[in-house]
Amino acid sequence: MSQKRNIKLLLAFDGTGYAGWQKQKSEKTIQGVIEEGLQVMTGEYCCLHGAGRTDAGVHALGMVANFETCTNIPCQGFAKGLNSLLPGDIRILAAAEVAADFHARRSARAKTYWYNLTNGPVQLPTERLYWTHIFPELDFAAMEAGLAHVTGTHDFSSFEGSGSRDPESIGRGAVRTIIEAGINKTRDGNYHRFVITGDGFLRHMVRNIVGTLLEIGQGRLMPSEMADILAAGDRSAAGPTAPAHGLFLKEVHYSWRRYNSGTNC
Repeated sequence: MSQKRNIKLLLAFDGTGYAGWQKQKSEKTIQGVIEEGLQVMTGEYCCLHGAGRTDAGVHALGMVANFETCTNIPCQGFAKGLNSLLPGDIRILAAAEVAADFHARRSARAKTYWYNLTNGPVQLPTERLYWTHIFPELDFAAMEAGLAHVTGTHDFSSFEGSGSRDPESIGRGAVRTIIEAGINKTRDGNYHRFVITGDGFLRHMVRNIVGTLLEIGQGRLMPSEMADILAAGDRSAAGPTAPAHGLFLKEVHYSWRRYNSGTNC
């Protein structure tokens, strides 16, 4: 029997047609589809560990996952082979062999999420799956002021969806640290992107933060109320959950280095 190897994958996916990342018995998921491809390639059952559990309709530009295998398939072969087996809405961008103790989720130090927003009278049909459209005029200065309150270490219970916490992280409750948060204008017109980097995220946390900021942007809440919402520790104090299709997992950070820590082969 060959020695087990630990393979790290960098991948991107369009989550429109999937019930999220995590494998389910009766729904098509990203994890499930990739594991099927790995079984075809290796003849083994390979449990794929993802850096996070994205919800149905959420996309990724830089998801990281890892699996163990006893095969001697070269890393480049995994990338090419899987891409030949996977549907076009999932792509392996890179593969690397890493140390046995690397784990895509447990080894991660932070994640960066994007939330795409268009604000104007009409949305182009080609953008409807990747940009959330808000028709009313928004006060972006007020939203930026509200967003400033979430940076730092806080209890984010007010922005936590049900069924949120991984058993391994339950010890810290809903406390997370947001390292950076801002709103960028991406191009001419009414195209804006929320960029949020944190050491961990609860279920729906980014979408609940964005949904609350949209309430501020429409004048229904004051920017200063974001601090009160955080302090409340109650989901009912915050705004609605923003739609899933505007959310992208942009990058997973490991010791603040980009995906080049493995040995490419």
